[in-house]
Amino acid sequence: MLTLELAILSERGGRNYNEDACGYWRSERQICCVLADGAGGHGGGDVASRLAVKELLAGFAAAPSDNGSDLSRLVRMTNQAVLDGHVSGTAQADMHTTIVSLVIDLVDGRAHWAHAGDSRLYWFRGRRMLERTRDHSLVESLVDAGVIRDDQTRHHPERSVLLSALGNDDEDLELASSRSSRVVAGGDVFLLCSDGVWEHIADLDLEQLLAQASTPQDWLACIESTIQDATAGRPSYDNYTALALWLGGAPDV
Repeated sequence: MLTLELAILSERGGRNYNEDACGYWRSERQICCVLADGAGGHGGGDVASRLAVKELLAGFAAAPSDNGSDLSRLVRMTNQAVLDGHVSGTAQADMHTTIVSLVIDLVDGRAHWAHAGDSRLYWFRGRRMLERTRDHSLVESLVDAGVIRDDQTRHHPERSVLLSALGNDDEDLELASSRSSRVVAGGDVFLLCSDGVWEHIADLDLEQLLAQASTPQDWLACIESTIQDATAGRPSYDNYTALALWLGGAPDV
């Protein structure tokens, strides 16, 4: 059976309030993690992200599943909860939020995930990035089309334009998932994070910081220090949130 260590970092950065939210639910067998980054007017993003985290975790706790299709359906149900929370004439009238969720079965050693927007999941093995989610964003579509390079996305003027997020009508909501469960093992590391993290830290730098860390708390402390160095002197910069999960208790693959 796999064991795990988990750490969370969430700060408002250079903003007046934090529109990011994250959390997790776990049993002896499973853990479900979720992170959301809200938008939509003063206070609206904060409400949307916290609502998404609350609804998804409550839904999973009510019916834990190791089926990736169930997680995708749960994300769509969470989208409906965000839609139902829209209130005309208030800050919640057009609230939206990204979402990324990870489920790990600690007994079977399998994981799956789903996401919408530009909050990311990274999967590391042997301190090297094995996989990461692809953003539902304008700049990611430009990368996929070969118009710009991946290293140009962080400073592109349209980097905040999303092509999908919770708070859209269901028929307009684009989701992505792992499609099938993946085999995981001791030594694997997962990171869920908002764009306030990856905007300042390239994938290779995440690997290098991971190689220097001995615990998930150490890793997140290094990530935060890197963000603070990158934003020093800026009057405003985005909230940043990260959830790190380190697996142990079974042989490395």
